Amino acid sequence: MNTVQSVFGGQGAEGAQFLSLMTLFTVVTTIIYLLVLAYLALALWRRRRTEHTVESGDHAAEPPPQRTALIGWVALVNTGLIVLTVASFLTDRAMARTASSPALEIEIIGHQWWWDVKYTGADPSQSLETANELHLPVGVPAHITLKSADVIHSFWVPNLAGKQDLIPGRQTDISIKPTRTGLFRSQCAEFCGVQHTHMALDVTVENRADFLRWYRAGLQPAKAPTAPLAKAGYAYVMTRQCAMCHNITGTEAGSHFGPDLTHLASRRSIAAGTLPMNRGNLYGWVADPQANKPGSKMPTLGLEPNELHAVVAYLETLK
Repeated sequence: MNTVQSVFGGQGAEGAQFLSLMTLFTVVTTIIYLLVLAYLALALWRRRRTEHTVESGDHAAEPPPQRTALIGWVALVNTGLIVLTVASFLTDRAMARTASSPALEIEIIGHQWWWDVKYTGADPSQSLETANELHLPVGVPAHITLKSADVIHSFWVPNLAGKQDLIPGRQTDISIKPTRTGLFRSQCAEFCGVQHTHMALDVTVENRADFLRWYRAGLQPAKAPTAPLAKAGYAYVMTRQCAMCHNITGTEAGSHFGPDLTHLASRRSIAAGTLPMNRGNLYGWVADPQANKPGSKMPTLGLEPNELHAVVAYLETLK
């Protein structure tokens, strides 16, 4: 299966290793289970045959030696356990080797209910912050540090790797090495409140050239609007509640309480995967976020129609 969210995807080195291990466990345990059922059926058949023989007055047939069967069964079970143990160890070591040489350092912070994504490096000027999207270059190991700002969350990109919890007051981590390009979806896998199901993360795996192009574009500050309507929206955003919660690099809006909006219009979705990115959904989200995501921390601003048109026009310039 090759979908945006599937545990059978195997588009990451870790995901493929987990899939292979799960397949081996399934095969071994299925064989043992079928043998148990077959032995049970044989025992029931022999018992009925013995009862029939006794009722007819014939001498009961001597049962076959049980010692050999018992020894064979114990040997089979132990062999299966050894195979599974060795396979688990080798899978663990393979993932550890991938994690030992990361080429990309990322920090993800879980909030109710969105993801803060930061690409860190030795040079602070090359650090990039975005929200609700994760871009990864194919074939490059990435080490992701995980933190929570409020409650327990769980980071999970099933196509690429396993789950890892984000625990308040603690720092956890996970390593991912994508092996195929594509568009995938991460979902919070730990119930974290009323909008738990609307806490998704768009994951884009692309070739290195495309990743570097996206990264360099992300480092650029937001462009100043030129159209009159967008300029009016810019003035509103900078002087009202928007700037008190969001960061837009290159402007006076510098708060980090809510998601970074610097390149909002270039993302695939808004509100942490709740709505596809388009003009209509921007209008609906800005006008009444509680109607789309009840309980979210973004309040209903009560914009007048002309203010709403202006704000959306400005947000559409943030690419």
